[in-house]
Amino acid sequence: MFGKEDKTYDSLRENSVNQWLEDMSRHEDVTVRGGVQVTRDYIESLNRKIESLESKNTLKNEYLKKLKG
Repeated sequence: MFGKEDKTYDSLRENSVNQWLEDMSRHEDVTVRGGVQVTRDYIESLNRKIESLESKNTLKNEYLKKLKG
């Protein structure tokens, strides 16, 4: 509607977090290394939830357009 959304900040933030997690995966403490995989799994589950909610929102908007028109 208003043009393409700028995702530069999101991309930089994601790359920064991934780099930090990569660094932590080489940490000497086993607990820290274990936490890296838990964190990655959690981020992935959040991304799946976001995709699901966006899909539902798109479907809802399409339905409302049909009702209005």
